[in-house]
Amino acid sequence: MKKLLIFLAIMVAFIGGFIAYLYQREEGGVPVLVYHQVNDIDQNELTLTVEQFDAQIKYLVDEGYTIITPTELLDAWEGKGTLPKNPMVITFDDGHLEFYKNVYPILQKYNVKATVFVATDFISLYPNYITWDQVKEMQNSGLIDFESHTLNYKILTKIKSRDKIWDQLYSSKQALEWYLKKPVSYVVYPGGQYDADVRDLSQEAGYRAVFTDDYALTHSLPQHYLLARIPVYGSNDHTFFRFKLRLKGAPLFAPLQRYKEKLISDGNGEVASLIWIP
Repeated sequence: MKKLLIFLAIMVAFIGGFIAYLYQREEGGVPVLVYHQVNDIDQNELTLTVEQFDAQIKYLVDEGYTIITPTELLDAWEGKGTLPKNPMVITFDDGHLEFYKNVYPILQKYNVKATVFVATDFISLYPNYITWDQVKEMQNSGLIDFESHTLNYKILTKIKSRDKIWDQLYSSKQALEWYLKKPVSYVVYPGGQYDADVRDLSQEAGYRAVFTDDYALTHSLPQHYLLARIPVYGSNDHTFFRFKLRLKGAPLFAPLQRYKEKLISDGNGEVASLIWIP
């Protein structure tokens, strides 16, 4: 019995030390959240209800997070400013009409900034997508910044022509800059897919940084061109609890997520299914 207790104590100390190491390793990391949809109709993992989203933003404000823009983040990293206490960046991918109807009023309510990555070909084209007038209104509010999600969501790594990849990156940037009369410095790749050519063309097009779908805190590294984000999921009975776990537990769960993805890619899906990620 005594040996068992000693063994358990050693295991607890080891696990505790390892978790402490993971959190220490991520010290200075900034959470960048990514949302997709907020409505009371769709039920999928990318959709939160309006009530859930309101509760999450209220929580962030009450917890003392200071919501900053990507530019404020990179400026601080490059010595052109300082980060506030508890900095955070909030991003949205896509640009559906529901952002204007459901999300924008909540951000106004709490005076919270957000960056929206839009596919410029779809603006004012489809009834479920925002219009250029709405984009301009929100950009002029000082709370919302619009950046590029390319022209039309085509997976860039599947485009064989380098010129067409360039068009997706550069033309969307030009469209936003022409309509909004401001620099467009950031892009999100459709499907999160990229390779060396896509990354190099993004830099040539004049993007300052790229935001990815990798689950992790983001850091100022010698090459902080690819910035990680924390995806926020919905359609879960414990969405708010799950949200807090993904946010506070990112240093622990992000390495597990990467290991789980490797297991799946190696054909070990059954083993991967045993790893729980909130």
